[in-house]
Amino acid sequence: MISTVRGMKDIFGDEMSAWHYLETTFRSLSAAFGYAEFRTPLLEHTELFARGVGEGTDIVGKEMYTFADRGGDSLTLRPEMTAPIVRAAIEHNLLRNAPTTRLWYMGPLFRYERPQKGRYRQFHQYGAELIGSAHPEADVEIIELASEVLRALQLNNVTLELNTLGSPEARVEYRKALVEYLNRKADGLSADSKNRLIVNPLRILDSKDEADKAVVADAPVLLDFLDATSVNHFESVKAQLATAGISYTLNSRLVRGLDYYSHTVFEFTSPALGAQNTVCAGGRYDPLFAMLGGADVPAVGFSAGVERLLLILQQQDLQNTQVRPDVYICAFGEEARTPAHLIALRMRRNAFSVITDVQRRSPKAQLKDAARVNARYAVLIGEDELASGTAIIREMDSGTQSTVPITEIERAIAR
Repeated sequence: MISTVRGMKDIFGDEMSAWHYLETTFRSLSAAFGYAEFRTPLLEHTELFARGVGEGTDIVGKEMYTFADRGGDSLTLRPEMTAPIVRAAIEHNLLRNAPTTRLWYMGPLFRYERPQKGRYRQFHQYGAELIGSAHPEADVEIIELASEVLRALQLNNVTLELNTLGSPEARVEYRKALVEYLNRKADGLSADSKNRLIVNPLRILDSKDEADKAVVADAPVLLDFLDATSVNHFESVKAQLATAGISYTLNSRLVRGLDYYSHTVFEFTSPALGAQNTVCAGGRYDPLFAMLGGADVPAVGFSAGVERLLLILQQQDLQNTQVRPDVYICAFGEEARTPAHLIALRMRRNAFSVITDVQRRSPKAQLKDAARVNARYAVLIGEDELASGTAIIREMDSGTQSTVPITEIERAIAR
């Protein structure tokens, strides 16, 4: 038997119903905020991520699926979505007709990581990007959208953690102070953090390694190095979140693992996920457009891990994610099969979801199958009903029945 590739999985059954529930929520909330869906190719030129994500990151250095195609070009299965979105915005000049562009996406991403609970080598993200505004209102809108999605999903015990990385200029002085401090403590760092000290020292701040946590506990704090513009931006974000009733926790050690972030960064976390507790994360990435060859364009966005959202939903009541067929039509007897099929086709054209028996089973077996698929109603048609031009409608949860003309079935079923 040939099995799935390690770190990748099939999606079906009840889990697919939960996926549909998530997708519907993503789509409706994105539309409510005025965001348009955008889809990029699975494959991009490797240079996009080397330049945009950063060659010193784990993603580029360790995790990307990269190969040379038949023409000799180096291509990479996309490991994240922000760089492809920015590439597309530059390539298609998305800002030419409007001062801001609002986009959302959902799709598969690929990273060669050790598979574990909630983390796969093919994983999926939902996210949104607000391109064109440098003002705090854009940061707040993105956080509000993420917050509303999590609220609509009724996720329990989700906490918003907030920080600022300030401007690139402010981080220069902070980086010097941090590196000086960490060099004095280098013997206590993990092997990964010793490497990060050379290529990406801010990443050490959010290391999950216990030894690293002990070292950074007394490290300089970025907030002490902010310039006035960065302070004012962050204070405005906090004030607007408070006005919107969105609570948050300040986390001065929160950094995002990619090179393009500046100013506001945030994460929504959940204890239901254990040590890898991030549900949704994002921030402002003003430098990225210029890094990829475009103009200086401000932007802010977030992404949420779909598999991680599913893990939390699985620990809660999943009944609201299950999609029930409207009707199961039971044909009792040879003569009823064709009329039942035609009624089903008519109802489907009227936007009802309808299942019919295609195994020519007994009446008892068909009703058992209607219960198995959790149909809301069963429509029963036999010889007597054919003769009288009627059908029996059974409400499956209560067991109550009524007889109606065949032409009135749709009207008789409450939607």
